[in-house]
Amino acid sequence: MTIPLIPRIGALVLATTGFYAYVGSMVPQNEVQPPPTSIVIPADLTTEQMVTVGREVMDTKGLCFTCHTIGRSGALRFPDLAGVDERAKTRVPGLSDVDYFAQSMYEPEAFIVPGFNPGMPVINRPPIGLTDQEILCVIAYLQSLGGTPTVTLQTAHRYYTPAGGAPAATGAPAAAGAAPGAPAAAPAPSDQKAAPGQQLPLIAPPAQKAPVAPTPPVVPGNPPATGTAPR
Repeated sequence: MTIPLIPRIGALVLATTGFYAYVGSMVPQNEVQPPPTSIVIPADLTTEQMVTVGREVMDTKGLCFTCHTIGRSGALRFPDLAGVDERAKTRVPGLSDVDYFAQSMYEPEAFIVPGFNPGMPVINRPPIGLTDQEILCVIAYLQSLGGTPTVTLQTAHRYYTPAGGAPAATGAPAAAGAAPGAPAAAPAPSDQKAAPGQQLPLIAPPAQKAPVAPTPPVVPGNPPATGTAPR
């Protein structure tokens, strides 16, 4: 007896589906829990304790080791972090290791390590969303990789100023020869053009001339006043 084509195709589909379902069930299934939304960081945390918390953040909420490695070589997705503090001190001219680590996390596109492609997310925003204190702990751990941790929870950098702390110096220096509290420069001339995003200072309006008193009318038969006494 010949089986029709359509039932044969249906039987093949069912057999194939059942086979792959069986193979899939043999693969070990690991339950993955979402990372914690935040890690409790006491206000009196020491630098040494921050190193431990920083490693915990990188292992869990930060998901840092999804792309980074420590002590590996070869084809890597992102730079290996072994001895990273020593390189961070000279990686970008003008940036200390703390400033470089902060820039790498708050503004990862600002500098790309040669040989690697961009792709690291801004980690203080979703989906990772580390807090400023968690980032300081991560910096402390990164400093321990090839250096000595120096940050505290009161360390300020260009992206974060702790409550009650002094902001990091990021502004341009004042003009040479300008004394503190000196008055602002004179207004720019009217033909000066403003650069993009810059507003020119207000220019004072031109001085107005004093009004001229009207000349009194001359009465017929009387001589006009000349300013001299009559004789």
